[in-house]
Amino acid sequence: MKEHKKIRVGITHGDINGIGYEVILKALEDPHMLDICTPIIYGSAKIVAFYRKNLDLPQFPMGQIAGAVDARDGACNIINVVGEDTQLEPGKSTETAGKAAFAALEQAVADLRNNTIDALITAPINKDNIQSDIFSFPGHTEYLEASLGNGDKALMILCNENVRVALVTTHTPIAKVPEAITKENIIEKLTIFNNSLKNDFGIDRPRIAVLSLNPHAGENGLLGKEEQEIIIPAIEDANENKIMCFGPYAADGLFGSGQYSKFDGILAMYHDQGLIPFKTLAMENGVNFTAGLKYVRTSPDHGTGYDIAGKGLANEISMREAIYNAIDIVKCRRNEAYIHRNPLRRQYFDKSNDNVVLDLSKDDSNDFN
Repeated sequence: MKEHKKIRVGITHGDINGIGYEVILKALEDPHMLDICTPIIYGSAKIVAFYRKNLDLPQFPMGQIAGAVDARDGACNIINVVGEDTQLEPGKSTETAGKAAFAALEQAVADLRNNTIDALITAPINKDNIQSDIFSFPGHTEYLEASLGNGDKALMILCNENVRVALVTTHTPIAKVPEAITKENIIEKLTIFNNSLKNDFGIDRPRIAVLSLNPHAGENGLLGKEEQEIIIPAIEDANENKIMCFGPYAADGLFGSGQYSKFDGILAMYHDQGLIPFKTLAMENGVNFTAGLKYVRTSPDHGTGYDIAGKGLANEISMREAIYNAIDIVKCRRNEAYIHRNPLRRQYFDKSNDNVVLDLSKDDSNDFN
């Protein structure tokens, strides 16, 4: 395999009738982007040409390649994953757009699994038109867990430089949220979140705020018993496992008072509880990160934007931040792996002669190389 010096980021085009191409091309037009990564778009050169012309976007070199292994550093690369006869209808949800979105995602995930790309950035999909016999998931997060998890659980984290919000339940109907809030589920998500804050964001001893499910944190059972019976016991168990988590806090009070800023992460019980305040605070620079998996995936925190598709109005900041975050997380993980590459040999104290003795029960021949 060709050696690449720069981090290779695969970018899927998402829904071809949405704002995906516009935000991708606007994000990549910055020449400094090529100094820090090698972009590989999974999409269509013909569709790129269409949006460039119709939106009067700046031209920059883009080379067509057969596969990710052929990507050139110092250039934008594109892999054609759909046919030239693919029909575009900007602003509309179509079956064709769903098939095109899945074709890009499927090939990019295969390359991610084979380590021919280092990170995946996904442009927004329509969660309805992408459904098929092959794709039957409520979103990217669930699909990636099934495709790449190998038993590991994924965790949705919304982040920017000031706040990180993770979710116990993701794309779950509100009516089904209470039954999904279990002690085991909360502890599992707290564990993944804590590990991600350490390994992906470089926070040594993260402090996590846990939100309540009910208004006013249940008011001692008056407004609901989940806090007393499920959430507080989960927090206590997590603390015993050396996870620094606190709460439960009422969401309106934590965010409204600004107390969220005193924590490294906030664990919300359900989608809108966490995403509404996050998107209000994050403005255009929010990023969706899939934590818990061996592989790095980010995306902008917005949807397909059908209402402004093809009009040149889309803001690319979230896509650019998604690329930057993916690069930062890849580097952070590599640094963690480097730091812990050669752990010191274990030692024990021999009371018989007051000496410290090396434990040679394993092969430590390379520990100090």
